[in-house]
Amino acid sequence: MDITWKKNSTIHTEIVFKKAERTINFNIGKTIKEHGLTTPQFGVLDVLYTKGEMRICHLIGKVLATSGNMTVIIKNMERDGLLYRKQDAVDKRAYIVGLTDKGKEIFENILPKHREEINNVYNILTEEERETLITILKKFKKLDKMSEEEKECQKQFY
Repeated sequence: MDITWKKNSTIHTEIVFKKAERTINFNIGKTIKEHGLTTPQFGVLDVLYTKGEMRICHLIGKVLATSGNMTVIIKNMERDGLLYRKQDAVDKRAYIVGLTDKGKEIFENILPKHREEINNVYNILTEEERETLITILKKFKKLDKMSEEEKECQKQFY
């Protein structure tokens, strides 16, 4: 079995990407952890704060979580008083989630420091380099495949 790889190959690209991702994740998210939250929980706070209440299946797509993982995240956040869950008035099989006042307050406390962490990481790049990186990363959207569950949710909502 050949385990070698060449510089600038797809394997090399993956290795460099994963190392960069690890470094970025190490430097972004400290404030989130200091507040006793996980990154996915903060993602839920962020989406619900900016977009307002929504069906759980839409939240899954926006936070990039699996339905099984999201169930646990929502259950824990509801237990901690960060969000509420109510039955959808239109489709009794679905649930709507939204932020409580406590959830909004925690998000507002975390966001400024979290943005500072993001700025500290990405300011090593020039504005032009950030634009190039964004353009490159957006190409991966072509590989994104929505699950059948997410497609069904989208159909029901729109």
